[in-house]
This record gives sequence, C-alpha cells and structure tokens, in this order.
Amino acid sequence: MKKSSFVALILGTVSGVLFALGMCMALLPEWNAFTEGIIFGAVGIVLSIITVLIWCKMENKKLPKMNGKTVFRITYAIVAALVLGLGMCICLVWEQIIGGTLIGLIGIIMLLALIPMIKGIK
Repeated sequence: MKKSSFVALILGTVSGVLFALGMCMALLPEWNAFTEGIIFGAVGIVLSIITVLIWCKMENKKLPKMNGKTVFRITYAIVAALVLGLGMCICLVWEQIIGGTLIGLIGIIMLLALIPMIKGIK
C-alpha cells in the first residue's frame, strides 16, 4: 500500500466516523446533543475535504473538474447513501425489519452501481 493511500484511508475513516457520530448526536433526541452533533458533523465534512486535498497533493494529481457528469455522480452518491440510511432508520427506529431491509438493500445496490458509473465497464 502506498503512503498516500494509507494516509487517505486513515483520514477518510476518521472523517467518516466524526460525521456519522455528529449526525447521530444531532438526530437522536435521546442523546440531547444537537449543537455538539452539528459541530462534529461539520468537522467531519471539513476533514473529508482536507483528505481529498492531501491525497491529490501526495499523488501529484489535479482536483477533479466540476462538470455536469461529476455533479450528477456526487448527487447520485448522496441520494444512494440517504436511501441506505433510510432503510437503517426504518429497521432501527420504527422496527419494520422487512421494509427497512428492502430499502437498505436498494441503497446498497445504488452505491454498488457507483463503481461502474465511475470506473466504467471494460
């Protein structure tokens, strides 16, 4: 594993955990930590942006161009992650296991569809 990949792996994991923890803190009323959750989530987002910048610098690559295709992929990825999260919420909060599992599987399939969408099929 290259040094740049390892650094991106560690920073990406930390930023993802901070963002997820922040969203849990903000959205679960039992935790009573809305403000702190927003702060944690924002730190996670900022750290993920820093991770991309550091990785590009270490790999001597330019930032991806923001064209219509890139914006569509980003929007699609966000929607797919939200569908997966919705399925999890339906299972865990409303205790509707079958419906939540089906929606979660649709979210997973949508996320898996990102691979050929970005890399292409050869």
